[in-house]
Amino acid sequence: MNTLGSSGVRVGGLGFGAAAIGNLFTEVSDEQAHEAVAAAWQRGIRYFDTAPHYGLGLSERRLGEALRERPRSEYTISTKVGRRLEPSMGGGDDLANGFAVPATQRRVWDFSEDGIRRTLEASLQRLGLDRVDVVYLHDPDDHAEQAFREACPALEKLRSEGVVGAIGVGMNQAEMLTRFVRETDVDVVLCAGRYTLLDQSALTELLPAAVERGVSVVVGGAFNSGLLADPRPEAAYNYAQAPARLLDKALRMKEIAERHGISLRAAALAFCASHPAVASVLVGTRTADEVRDAADQFAMPVPAAFWQELRDTGLLTDLAVRDPG
Repeated sequence: MNTLGSSGVRVGGLGFGAAAIGNLFTEVSDEQAHEAVAAAWQRGIRYFDTAPHYGLGLSERRLGEALRERPRSEYTISTKVGRRLEPSMGGGDDLANGFAVPATQRRVWDFSEDGIRRTLEASLQRLGLDRVDVVYLHDPDDHAEQAFREACPALEKLRSEGVVGAIGVGMNQAEMLTRFVRETDVDVVLCAGRYTLLDQSALTELLPAAVERGVSVVVGGAFNSGLLADPRPEAAYNYAQAPARLLDKALRMKEIAERHGISLRAAALAFCASHPAVASVLVGTRTADEVRDAADQFAMPVPAAFWQELRDTGLLTDLAVRDPG
């Protein structure tokens, strides 16, 4: 278990990303969602991450129900603020936002102190909990001024009040996360897709800054939306069709991995976990089988010769401070 910054909140090396059980892209039944969480628990996963954005609250409700009978002191749960949910009479579905759920609510960007408190309170009701361990600002890319001026002080107040144990920011970019690390008192940042076998942009400034400041990093998007899980022509990269050059690179990595007796998935997860700033790697899973596979891949030793061949062939020019594996 790793501690998030100086907060005292602890997380395991592998975490359960709960966007998928909020019907990300396709529907998942209540039973499948419950079985996925149960499989995670059985495999020793004790860190669960969710958000109101995921299925307009469906992910939070399902996660809360699946964890209801588990000892509260034995797991860590994080959710997010910045997108407040309001009732909507528009009808239709939410697929435009990536979730196969009825559009009975709408998202309202709100990084004000009042909005953060209201959003967190609603999340606690959906989760059926009286507290969460970690709260992240969710994608404040276009709301930087309010996030720094209002949202961060609001989170610090919640932490000082004991409402949450750790505070942070979650984004799909490294640049603004670096600024949060350097200019605020966050315990952790959730960096999605920017520290992977195909994109190491977080290695330039974010990860060194996190080490210097004692801020933990949770890595999401280890497979870059799927390309590193199963490289094929129709695979997604960052939520869109993968460019040909990256597909070719992933296929070459897969060939080398298989020659060394491992899967590309195992290598992708090992790389994300390798940096000393990284406390946990979140993997989004929607079924019990996917959970078990993720746990198996995360536990698979990756030989040093694999990393050396990636260096020798120019497929990976920048490695973490210590070699993964």
